[in-house]
Amino acid sequence: MDNKELSGFSKWTQSEKINWVIEQFCSDPKAAQATLKNFQYDSKQQEVLNGFSENTLSNFPLPYGIAPHFMINGRSYAIPMVIEESSVVAAASAAAKFWKSRGGFSAQVLSTIKEGQVHFCWSGEKSLLEDALPNFEALLREETSTFTENMRQRGGGLERIRVIHLPEVGPDIYQLRFHFETCDSMGANFINSILEKAAELWPQYILEVSDNQEEMEIIMSILSNYTPSCVVRVEVSCPISELGDFPEGMSANSFAYRFKRAVDIARHDVFRATTHNKGIFNGIDAVVLATGNDFRAVESAGHAYATRTGQYRSLTQCEIKDDVFRFWLELPLALGTVGGLTRLHPMASLSLDILQQPSARELMQITAAMGLAQNFSALRSLVTVGIQKGHMKMHLYNILIHFKASREEKQQAFDHFEDQVVSFGAVRKYLEKLRGERS
Repeated sequence: MDNKELSGFSKWTQSEKINWVIEQFCSDPKAAQATLKNFQYDSKQQEVLNGFSENTLSNFPLPYGIAPHFMINGRSYAIPMVIEESSVVAAASAAAKFWKSRGGFSAQVLSTIKEGQVHFCWSGEKSLLEDALPNFEALLREETSTFTENMRQRGGGLERIRVIHLPEVGPDIYQLRFHFETCDSMGANFINSILEKAAELWPQYILEVSDNQEEMEIIMSILSNYTPSCVVRVEVSCPISELGDFPEGMSANSFAYRFKRAVDIARHDVFRATTHNKGIFNGIDAVVLATGNDFRAVESAGHAYATRTGQYRSLTQCEIKDDVFRFWLELPLALGTVGGLTRLHPMASLSLDILQQPSARELMQITAAMGLAQNFSALRSLVTVGIQKGHMKMHLYNILIHFKASREEKQQAFDHFEDQVVSFGAVRKYLEKLRGERS
């Protein structure tokens, strides 16, 4: 089918789109139709979900789980997680339970400023731009006052503007860098609207106050997902003597120093740091998804923050001082609890209810605690029994589903593999033997 026949595809009905996709691409049209229908909801729910995206055919469900036991700044939480990997939920819950009896997680928001930029090309002196900035900022505030009124009443709005020269891009390339406070909103639409208004006003304003009559060229205006001034820190600590016992007779002291070395390796080796940080985001992404926030923006900011010293490093750090074990995470987290999908998506709204209606700052702390918990569990496994034993145990259920195991076979397999190494091949052989004995 050529482009002419696809003209206006986005305006087709959902049924027309489904029929076209199935007819053009699916090897088993009947099965495809049934699958798509199976994951559609009633008309009211589906209408809401269809509005979140474009050309929606159906839905792609992911498990919605809960991680209990979290104690953050003295308050108890059960944290919703959207993720397809059961070991992540189990690991986070185990870490939360471990630290709950040792004081829990201590979290604080260091700053909440978000940034945006207007990039432009101009041949004049930077000093002229800087001199013009205060009056221009006053003009911009006046021109956007109606739009920003609600945000200002909540204590947010435009904080300041700076002129940045980018000679590495070109001798005439500059940017206006804006700093915003968006309170409980992630603020993407708010920020971009102000930036676009600034891009509209700035060239004409400079033309009026400058002797340089060369016209300014606006290149683009857009928020930045790198938010190094919207940062949260969370930590756990306790005397080494209170860390408890570990597998195979490992002492608490040995565990503490092995754990610290593992973190130090991730601080200096990019290959390890990448996997280390991926584990942190296993937990963080699950909470961000569950609350209707943008996990892609969160990840990009986190990975950029990991390179701020000039080398990609672990986002967590560990210290042992005066026989006290301390483990902490610091990263940017631009999250919102109003606007976007946070209230429109019924499951996101439920998540915020389960979390006791947190502010954006509280949600930053909760999400960071999840990331630290996940990292603690992963490192605890790595420096003791290894990652695969527990990981594959959690995947046993998925393997059994693959082999279409009955309820009775699943229970027998769980009992059998309680003290056995789980692998795809081992489960297959066990089921073959079990079924052979029965027949």
